[in-house]
Amino acid sequence: MGLIVEEEESDVDVVLLPPSNFSMVEDAIFRSGFPQPHNFPFLDTLNLRSIIYLCPEPYPEENLEFLQSRNIRLFQFGIEGKTETCVSIPKDTIMEALKVLIDVRNHPVLIHCKRGKHRTGCLVGCLRKFQNWCLSSVFEEYQHFAGVKSRITDLRFIETFEVMCLRQCLYSIIYQYQGYGSNKRRLLYKEDKLQKPQVTSV
Repeated sequence: MGLIVEEEESDVDVVLLPPSNFSMVEDAIFRSGFPQPHNFPFLDTLNLRSIIYLCPEPYPEENLEFLQSRNIRLFQFGIEGKTETCVSIPKDTIMEALKVLIDVRNHPVLIHCKRGKHRTGCLVGCLRKFQNWCLSSVFEEYQHFAGVKSRITDLRFIETFEVMCLRQCLYSIIYQYQGYGSNKRRLLYKEDKLQKPQVTSV
């Protein structure tokens, strides 16, 4: 269901439609399927600073124009959408995407692939492990969005993903969790004088 916003000057009702499979992961982190042009007014309400795109296909021109007009940075990590049960997600690519995702300088950020199920689910699942979620809760969240198309290879990938490697690979930023409310925890960072990792944006 979309939200309806009334514009007093034009007396036109604007229906705000989120992309498919849209949800908040946590404060300033969102996930969804591929945004369509009719979703752009809704995306405007998120005040996005970045988008993490997990597909290898070029980003549509209309979407690029929307990002450029809002100064939203696009990080593309080309992960093939595989239906074969024997094909898994590339660990190195997920690791690089996680480095972008947990950097609060990129927030608010939207993660998406084509349908917001498998590739997005794997990235969010690895984030949850970084946040020290128990594995059963990580799997439950993945299956909530994947539905009947849940893939055992994705669950195995999440289970075996080593978050310690991520902590060891953070060259320029030290991340920590700091609570500021009973139910809210936010990623914070402080900078070292070490060389910063390079992330390519498209």
